[in-house]
Amino acid sequence: MTDCQTMFKAYKKALANSSNYQTITKKLWRYFFFFLFGFIAFLFMVKIGLFGKMPDIDELENPKTSLASEVYSADKILMGKYYYENRANCTFKELPDNLINALVATEDIRFYKHSGIDIKALTRAFVFLGKDGGASTITQQLAKNLFHNRSTFLPARMLQKLKEMIIAVELEKQYTKDEIVTLYFNTVPFGGNSFGIKSASKTFFSKIPKKLNVEESAMLVGMLKGSTLYNPVRNPERAVKRRNIVLTQMNKYDFISDEEFELSKAMPLTLKISVQNQNEGIAPYFRDYLREYLTEWCKARNLNIYRDGLKIYTTIDSKMQRHAENAVTKQMRTLQNEFFTEWKGQNPWRQEKESWKEDENYLWKNIKKTEKYGSLVERFGKGSDSVVYYLHKKGPMTIFTWRGDRDTMLSCIDSLKYYKSLLHTGFMSMNPNTGEVKAWVGGNNFKNFQYDHVNPHSNRQVGSTFKPFVYALAIDNDVSPCYIAPTKPVTFKMPEGGYWTPKNSMRVKSTHLNLYQALKLSVNTVTAHLMQKLGVNSPYSVRKLIGKMGIDSTKIKPYPSICLGSMDLSVYEMVGAYSTFANAGEFIEPIFITRIEDKYGNLIEEFTPKRVEAMRKQTAYALCKMMQLTTQSGGTASRMRSTYGIPYEIPIAGKTGTTQNNSDGWFIGVTPDLVSGAWVGCEDRQVHFRSTALGQGGHMAMPIFAYYMKAIYEDRSIVITKNDFRKPDIEMTIELDCANYIGDYDDAPPSDEPDPIEGVDF
Repeated sequence: MTDCQTMFKAYKKALANSSNYQTITKKLWRYFFFFLFGFIAFLFMVKIGLFGKMPDIDELENPKTSLASEVYSADKILMGKYYYENRANCTFKELPDNLINALVATEDIRFYKHSGIDIKALTRAFVFLGKDGGASTITQQLAKNLFHNRSTFLPARMLQKLKEMIIAVELEKQYTKDEIVTLYFNTVPFGGNSFGIKSASKTFFSKIPKKLNVEESAMLVGMLKGSTLYNPVRNPERAVKRRNIVLTQMNKYDFISDEEFELSKAMPLTLKISVQNQNEGIAPYFRDYLREYLTEWCKARNLNIYRDGLKIYTTIDSKMQRHAENAVTKQMRTLQNEFFTEWKGQNPWRQEKESWKEDENYLWKNIKKTEKYGSLVERFGKGSDSVVYYLHKKGPMTIFTWRGDRDTMLSCIDSLKYYKSLLHTGFMSMNPNTGEVKAWVGGNNFKNFQYDHVNPHSNRQVGSTFKPFVYALAIDNDVSPCYIAPTKPVTFKMPEGGYWTPKNSMRVKSTHLNLYQALKLSVNTVTAHLMQKLGVNSPYSVRKLIGKMGIDSTKIKPYPSICLGSMDLSVYEMVGAYSTFANAGEFIEPIFITRIEDKYGNLIEEFTPKRVEAMRKQTAYALCKMMQLTTQSGGTASRMRSTYGIPYEIPIAGKTGTTQNNSDGWFIGVTPDLVSGAWVGCEDRQVHFRSTALGQGGHMAMPIFAYYMKAIYEDRSIVITKNDFRKPDIEMTIELDCANYIGDYDDAPPSDEPDPIEGVDF
């Protein structure tokens, strides 16, 4: 009985347990489906953006990344970039196999088998809590690079992971595996300012991605685990260890053989660093001016040069640019030594009205403009002895020299003395027939001096380089180049009373000269005589002419003194205006861009220059022939032939310019294919050469042109003619052969007619 009771109780208990088991089982299934439904609903809400915006189809098809805009020369050389992130895209064909293999072996060996999510890797990561490797596929990493920033907050990070999975699946629907790999390599950061494999391979190995070998590819892929931790410059030992881990993975999955693995692993870390920044590259002054121009151009078109990956094709010729920069360096190095030698033991800053006297207040006036002075006054108070003490206290300093940057010990005062004694320059060269700017050197060194002396807004007094415009106006008004003019002074009566009588800077023996001779010797009084001969309104007529030649005439007051170049103009304007002479009297606006494309290669805009008929063809031709004498024996630029070796048989026209007190030296040279101009002077006009022999344009600026043109003619890769200027295909009514000229000189007395502009102080 007892046994039966025991068995009965056991049966009842088993029945009860069975009932409980079924109940528990039902509950578990209920919970599972509830969780599954909830998770699916949660994923749906994530996908539709209830927990933060998700990319739509358009964004997936056209992911937005900050892409550097690239500037190319006319001969297809990459000159530089504009960027927030130094990134340039490459195609799948530009990626070497060993780079792709390194990525797959290290990051996602089943990449070509899954559809965005690797279930096996995900399970492994879940079971081992990530200790046996992560679960993110290459596609998931791409999703993170394109659409998310990494979060360290655990709940947010888990949500982000879910988003990455969803985006990864969508990416796999939109792109092929090759396209995903390409997108990945174009978006990954490599530290510093290198984004994407194209930038990274250039930065660390100075080569394109296709040229990367196995160990180089392994190193770059290894950096993806930590671009700072495994940076080969900062942490070379860690970089090598990480590279070898990648090589091990490649060997493990048979991407490289055992022999290749051992050989690659033994290779030292060989870098060829090419630091890329926006201050380096070809023609940095030009690119800085181009940046300003493009910023406004992009603003009008809702574009951004720093992120939209534009392709800007310029007119600059990289070979001509290199020759121009070499010419500037060669001349300025010599000229600066001459300047220091001439002023040895003395300060070169002179008083404005009495140029033989030193301006003793010059340094103090300029030191007050410095940040150092302002910070010292703020610290110690104005007039404090401590301010003077620290201004004279020496400290370590790196200064610019023509032999390279130099570390030295200087005080703030000494530094100011040194930099105020430096000569500066600007040089530009253009094709007068097309308007294309071929070379642009805005200064000594962009790293140290970022003020651009070619920029249209950078103006200096032009001196005698302005005279050909007056001669052109006279000849266009039927004054013959053979016309014989008196060399005696000409006086202009001023409206407010008083007179202006320009004088020659040198003694002129002849009482009369024809215009050929007068321009060759740059005789001031003959130029003034022409202004008088052209009538009381000649200043207005000259201003109208140069307005047609691309010069902003609104900044020039119509006074008789303009005939001697009393105004300030830019190298850019002067070279453009002189191009009118070589281009048969037609001004062609200097252009520096041929076309701009978007990141896909679609044309956005093509650029063509403006053209203006400024003077008769035969007038322009006559001026070219007249200015040729300037570069011949006895002319103000004759040293171009005798000293700098430009053969006499090569036709070159030109004009020198020297301003008062030798503050500015100019030379504009004209050939049938190139017009080039150079300016040289100190930052302040109070600082200048003492002697005219050293301070004239023929000594300061002309050698830059001579060095440049000699290099151009000797460079066989540059096509440039050595033929004479093209004679107009019309009947010439201007007599150019003075042996045939029948006429007399004009010896009329100076005009008493007042200049119509009042309040003039010449």
